Amino acid sequence: MEDLVVSYGVNSTITEGSIAKSLFFFSLPVLLGNVLQSLNGSINAIWIGRFLGQSAFAATSNANNVMFFLLSSIFGIGMASTILIGQSVGAKNIEQAKRVVGASALFFLFLSLGVAVIGWTLSPAILRAMHTPPDAQEYAVEYLRIIFIGIPFMYGYNFLMMVLRGAGDAKTPFYFLILSSILDALLNPVFIFGLGPAPKMGIAGSATATAIAQVVSFACLVLFLYHKKHFLRLTRADMHYVRFDRQILGSLIKKGLPMGFQMIVVSSSGLALINLVNSFGSVATAAYGAAMQLSSYVQMPAMAIGGAVSTLAAQNIGAGNWERVNKTALWGVLFNFVMTGTLVSIIYLFNRDALSLFLKGSNALDIGMRINAITLWGFVLFGITFVVSGVVRSTGSVAIPLLITFIALWCVRIPFSYVLGHKYGIDMLWWGFPTGFILSTVLAVAYYIWGNWRNATMMRAPQAQKA
Repeated sequence: MEDLVVSYGVNSTITEGSIAKSLFFFSLPVLLGNVLQSLNGSINAIWIGRFLGQSAFAATSNANNVMFFLLSSIFGIGMASTILIGQSVGAKNIEQAKRVVGASALFFLFLSLGVAVIGWTLSPAILRAMHTPPDAQEYAVEYLRIIFIGIPFMYGYNFLMMVLRGAGDAKTPFYFLILSSILDALLNPVFIFGLGPAPKMGIAGSATATAIAQVVSFACLVLFLYHKKHFLRLTRADMHYVRFDRQILGSLIKKGLPMGFQMIVVSSSGLALINLVNSFGSVATAAYGAAMQLSSYVQMPAMAIGGAVSTLAAQNIGAGNWERVNKTALWGVLFNFVMTGTLVSIIYLFNRDALSLFLKGSNALDIGMRINAITLWGFVLFGITFVVSGVVRSTGSVAIPLLITFIALWCVRIPFSYVLGHKYGIDMLWWGFPTGFILSTVLAVAYYIWGNWRNATMMRAPQAQKA
């Protein structure tokens, strides 16, 4: 089996050699991919904010919060698939990994189609429930409905990305993310302004460009994997793996749902907060949207390193290398501190200039600068929590990280913002960020040191299933 794994091209350096080097070179494509995605979103936001106005920009801020919520709904299942594949590859059990791919693919297909239909239908109701400003609501509905059409391809790409990362390959998803980002950036002005034969669609053109880019990149990635005969591709002989495997789906649901709920807790708290921000008017919403554009970059190192440590830890758990699991956590925290701290410092130095890319008008700029001053430093703590939780989840311990996130956000940040925001002013909304970050970091580190997460398992006695 070991020779078979080597011939398939599995990244064996994850379970051997320098941990720091493996973590760096695995997380780098993930980080660059996150940068590309946010850069692409920022470019689109600049087109909308500069040329379609503040109301259109506020509309995309609301719609993007909905999209983050929807991506959160698949995060858990995707992360559970990544961990199962990582543990299987680490144990050199390729058949087990293919079982996970087949069952997960079917699950993602049905989920994405359901979300697309329901989301397209309920877009106006969702945005009304968020108290989207009236001058932004029509824009937001138009934008969001087109995005929902592209959901199956967005979900499909994210599924393949997590499968490849679980197998130890972070580079291939990055290459096709470059393709998607370039297409999106080029097509945005074409469909917004109706350049050449394209119709002039305004804000709907931005959503159309995004949907087209997702369809093309997903299709090209699938073709590439089959052309290269990737070891986890499903051939005709593997079609018996494409079924609702009770053992695999049971593990995906049991372990994936809490991880998905953790992201839903995060995204729903974001929806609750923007609902509160909306009550202060479109200027505040636009300022908050611009500040969140910048904070999305600040979060990238932590998210990239957190995803990387989950894969590295999962493969080493599968191989039985627990000492490497603990060292992976330490290196992950160190990398996060250096990289996130550097980004925070850069934005503090160029605060107004960075916000000016998205905002016009001194009132919105002043609010945005205040948001950054209060919140950005706390994302260093967010990174520690994300990295530590990534290692903990790689064993299958998912309940406590979910509980920690819920306490920090829904028991502290949101009540803090709602109660004190109305009483003492809008600044209290921003102080809720570092308050929640401090609490979650303390709880996550305490559980890592003293918790029983090392005894958790993804599945009971996982074994390859004969055809």
